[in-house]
Amino acid sequence: MGFVLFISFCCCRCAVDEYVSAVKRMGCEVLELLADGLKIQARDVFSKLLKDEQSDSVFRLNHYPPCPENYQDMNGRNLIGFGEHTDPQIISVLRSNNTSGLQISLRDGNWISVPPDQNSFFINVGDSLQVMTNGRFKSVRHRVVANTLKSRVSMIYFGGPPLSEKIAPLPSLMEGSEDSLYKEFTWFEYKKSAYKSRLADNRLGLFEKIVAS
Repeated sequence: MGFVLFISFCCCRCAVDEYVSAVKRMGCEVLELLADGLKIQARDVFSKLLKDEQSDSVFRLNHYPPCPENYQDMNGRNLIGFGEHTDPQIISVLRSNNTSGLQISLRDGNWISVPPDQNSFFINVGDSLQVMTNGRFKSVRHRVVANTLKSRVSMIYFGGPPLSEKIAPLPSLMEGSEDSLYKEFTWFEYKKSAYKSRLADNRLGLFEKIVAS
């Protein structure tokens, strides 16, 4: 019995490792396409941080059990499975089963549901990429609400830089009179600050510069 369990564990671990490697490659390809769109000559300027041996990347599996209607809040809304937040890393690659729950916040503060599609991947810009592009790409505020009928399962690869990496707007994007919107910080400093904050806080607020109009 112990031998069978060990074999099953090894097979599961190999499958997870293969999946993480595949979504990491996908994330790197997306980042290189974004660099192309920004006309950055070094198209690996973002992706090299994920490929670095010291990359602080994370893979997470989330399970949200169904929440019956009698467990809704006082206003009749579904309970929150994961509160509103932005991802602090560079990029997130998410895939889920065919169950609704993921929502994103629009500029006006309204929330809209993302249609579930088990055959698609969802890409989120993270706080670090927002800083490196000086706000050209925005980190997406999102949350998960509990589904009343079915369980929701999601798998997320969070592509992060090495802990010692300095995060700041890229010099190649700061030509002319454009002002930097953010102070320079290391990924370790930002990660430490993020863990001390509340989930819904604007975690970039501490690192924003006051730019004269």
